[in-house]
Amino acid sequence: MIGVFVTFRYAYDFDERAVRKIAESARVAFQGMPGLRSKAFTVNPGRREATNFYVWDSTDAAKAFFTDRLLERITGLYGVRPSIDFVRIAALVDNRDDAAIPETGFGAESAVDS
Repeated sequence: MIGVFVTFRYAYDFDERAVRKIAESARVAFQGMPGLRSKAFTVNPGRREATNFYVWDSTDAAKAFFTDRLLERITGLYGVRPSIDFVRIAALVDNRDDAAIPETGFGAESAVDS
């Protein structure tokens, strides 16, 4: 398994609502995607960041997905070029079914703002 962090760092124009709207619109496209075990869309308003974390079955599947064309497309969508970091997953705990559960609201959790 391989993990991929895709991090969007904004200078001053971070719009949490816009990022959440992108996530909700895109979520369905990833459901049932071959080779993708899971994807989390995250926001950290205190740091003006959005990070998407992917868990892939293989390095080949991950690298096939993250093409230059995709990078251009998501840069346009988010308005900022992301950093992309591939990591090896040492262990994974997954206590849920395959069902994607959307976030229930803007104040549902206390974000890690550090």
